[in-house]
Amino acid sequence: MQEGRVVMRVLVVEPEQRPREEEIGDSLAAMQKIVGGLIQPIHLDDSVVLVCNEEGKFMDMPANRGLRDKNGQMYDIVFGTFFLCSAPADCDHFASLTPEQIERYRERFYTPEMFWGVDGHIVCLPLEVD
Repeated sequence: MQEGRVVMRVLVVEPEQRPREEEIGDSLAAMQKIVGGLIQPIHLDDSVVLVCNEEGKFMDMPANRGLRDKNGQMYDIVFGTFFLCSAPADCDHFASLTPEQIERYRERFYTPEMFWGVDGHIVCLPLEVD
């Protein structure tokens, strides 16, 4: 890392893999490298942001994880690698996740998923990995 660069502790989630903690720079280039292109932040709860590739659905990136509402109903699918970081309300930039957020989101996205279209519906099933 270059001197003066801010390092963020994030959770990286790749398709068909379990989440992993990683330290990344807070530059746009560092974030784009992880997601493979333009970034799109999706605000979740407790000041956490999911950062994915803005064009992942259109670039034939693999389906990664389903996003669910508070009732557990899937409302969208994230394609390609994404990462989770903090977006504090009083800041204009992303920041590190707290240890509690890391554990909460590691559990939330722990199991890789696979998706199929069946009779006009999307079916999501857990994918067992070592």
